[in-house]
Amino acid sequence: MKKLNLLIVLIAVATLSFSCKKDKKEDSNEPKQVASNVISITDAEMEKGSAIFFDRCAGCHGSSRKGATGPHLLPIAPEGNNYLGTTVLKAAGLRAFIENGTPGGMPEWKGILTEDEIELMTRFLQVDPPAIPPYGMKEMTASWNLIIPVADRPTKPQHKRNIDNYFGVIMRDAGKVAIIDGDTKEKLVVLKTGFAVHILRTSASGRYIYSVGRDGRITMIDTYTDVPSIVAEVKGGFDARSVEVSKFKGFEDKYLVFGGYSPSHIAIIDAQTLEPLSITPTAGNACDGDKEYIEEARVASIVASHTDPVWICNIKERGMVAIVDYTDPRSPKITEIPSARFLHDGGFDSTGHYFLVAANASNKIVVIDVPNKKLVKIIETGNTPHPGRGTNIKNDLGNLWVTSHLGENKLSFIKTNPGENQWTVVKEIKASGNGGGALFVKSHPKSKHLWVDRTLNPDATLNSAVDVFDTNTLELKKTLKAPEGVDGRAVHFEYNKAGDEVWVSYFMGEKSAIVIYNDKDLTIKKIIQGDWVENPTGKFNVYNTTHDIY
Repeated sequence: MKKLNLLIVLIAVATLSFSCKKDKKEDSNEPKQVASNVISITDAEMEKGSAIFFDRCAGCHGSSRKGATGPHLLPIAPEGNNYLGTTVLKAAGLRAFIENGTPGGMPEWKGILTEDEIELMTRFLQVDPPAIPPYGMKEMTASWNLIIPVADRPTKPQHKRNIDNYFGVIMRDAGKVAIIDGDTKEKLVVLKTGFAVHILRTSASGRYIYSVGRDGRITMIDTYTDVPSIVAEVKGGFDARSVEVSKFKGFEDKYLVFGGYSPSHIAIIDAQTLEPLSITPTAGNACDGDKEYIEEARVASIVASHTDPVWICNIKERGMVAIVDYTDPRSPKITEIPSARFLHDGGFDSTGHYFLVAANASNKIVVIDVPNKKLVKIIETGNTPHPGRGTNIKNDLGNLWVTSHLGENKLSFIKTNPGENQWTVVKEIKASGNGGGALFVKSHPKSKHLWVDRTLNPDATLNSAVDVFDTNTLELKKTLKAPEGVDGRAVHFEYNKAGDEVWVSYFMGEKSAIVIYNDKDLTIKKIIQGDWVENPTGKFNVYNTTHDIY
């Protein structure tokens, strides 16, 4: 078996788990014929294709290419049909999709992937996907690295800065997280955290920041030190999107939950040290009537209840909302609530009692009563809802939770307060221009504005701008274009603790930046750029993340 270099092991083998068995006498650089499709691909090309697929495609199409938000990408469909036609038509069709994207929210990769990479992917997608090796408690424990024991950490902040207004900023492609002082706008540190960091979460006290990357690596950052520093790491799996902490009274800063994409499992971890405590596989029957057994049942978004000692873990392919009771972390009690496929991202309503999550490939929003552990309603909203955590606003229509959509130009407003039309879409509006591509919406209890991006829209004039709506009238107030000296796609919003600034990322451009707006008059307060600002994406204010303010 061919040995892979360390980078490919971490990215390709460990995540997509390519393992190519071959005759020892065979030259691995010689093309080989695959099945009856007459596709030539070498071992080295399979490794490279695996890494590209993991980096760019697996999030929507699944590590095993079985589909989720996007369709499956298997050479032969599960029902036995030749999914993309003949070999020649497959290559041409795949190239068209890869280069141009789709109206459903897939971005165009022409100009991002090289010509050679696109050509390689047209062949890679016509062969069977690699198998995923096991990864359990033994492997997870072996990866655990306690860098600074709890006893050796400071008991109070070693500085006078305002930790509540720290911002953690993800620089996804660089595998780094920057910590910025939100009061002074000063960069405090840039830390290497892991490949393609997806989100940051904070401990219930606000002291620790946890990152999770697409390589399954969890990194624990201590904000009490003079310069924020990494104090522990562990690898929860090969691929992941979510972590969350215990927030219920009496369990603050005790436990961390990790949601595995590959392998698919829920892991509970000591939040002070990152020592693994338990792993629960998430494979099982789907939510709908056919009871299909789903092996790759990935854990998407996770939120922590403030009213009960539970996490809400969304099992994507199965369409199950799992309520995980962490009072016994080594043997957690898990209640599964059937809902709709394919669960992705979501957040709480303004009371924190109800959780709303997008089943985005089903064009639905699922509403869960968390304390009572039951399904409230499934709401049709539009083509591929993608709310992030969504956001809560209030006007004459009532208390509203808002989602944007990847597949069409629509914002849907769901009434959440009791009374007539509760859990109903009471208003729909459009952003500027045409088409979908929105990833995030954002507001704040102290703000009168609703911010919307169009990150995955193929039109550069739309994906580089953000729309700002009046929360009272729901009318478009202003479209903010990329400032002079800044280019790329605008993505993700975060307010400061005071709720009077909005931070916007610009990435995938030659002049990436973090642009900070005054939320009152929509003027620019500061543009953060520099060699260390490498394609910033998600931003997380410590106070807002700790208290689930959105």
